[in-house]
Amino acid sequence: METLVAVNALSRFGHALSDPIRSRILVELSTGPGYPAEMSELLGVSRQRMSNHLACLRGCGLVVMVPEGRRARYELADQRLSHALEDLLGVVLSPDPEHVMPIPV
Repeated sequence: METLVAVNALSRFGHALSDPIRSRILVELSTGPGYPAEMSELLGVSRQRMSNHLACLRGCGLVVMVPEGRRARYELADQRLSHALEDLLGVVLSPDPEHVMPIPV
């Protein structure tokens, strides 16, 4: 993979993970498809906010929307993302306590 292409892909992935809600959406979708209304309730965010985050994740190439009649189902764009998220979650990080950034939830 060309270096610039790899850097751009990692930047999109990093941007997606930089927001706690988008990270939670990706974790939820790693277990299976989801519907915006149900995910907004589950995560405690408005439907508009959920829609914005899903649009961002689509723009990053991480999720796809599958029309189902009048509803839309969202799922990971590639099942390998599920494995990548699992691998990331399995890594234990030891941050420097003096430089730990608070994570908003």
